[in-house]
Amino acid sequence: MRLTDKNRQDLWKAATQALSQAYAPYSRLRVGASVLTANGHIYAGANVENASYGLSLCAERAAIAQAVAAEGPSMRLKAVAVASSQPGALTPCGACRQVILEFGSAALVLFPGEEGLLEVPITELLPHAFRLSKEALPGEK
Repeated sequence: MRLTDKNRQDLWKAATQALSQAYAPYSRLRVGASVLTANGHIYAGANVENASYGLSLCAERAAIAQAVAAEGPSMRLKAVAVASSQPGALTPCGACRQVILEFGSAALVLFPGEEGLLEVPITELLPHAFRLSKEALPGEK
């Protein structure tokens, strides 16, 4: 899957804008994410922490939830961008990687690296994904 320069710029802008909306009073780690769907739309989300950490919501899953709410259960991801308030790379957590794969087995994940923005296929970030069966995930062939 390929992204245009405009796709990258728009995704990164949406992710960094979402970063300012994060609710992170406990960790102080603000995260913003944006997703580009196969339909060409961009949706954004921010992390929302809770004193009971298990109830917290990651920015990536918040953005995916926005996309599903707008486009329905057949929504498919083309790319995900992740921006954070900490310097250096911050990749999606394991739970987010699994959710990204569910909605886009060929999705690209963009995040800052030491030498600029990295663009990595989700299958490289999650090479042995959990599957309930040997059948393809929704949206896979």
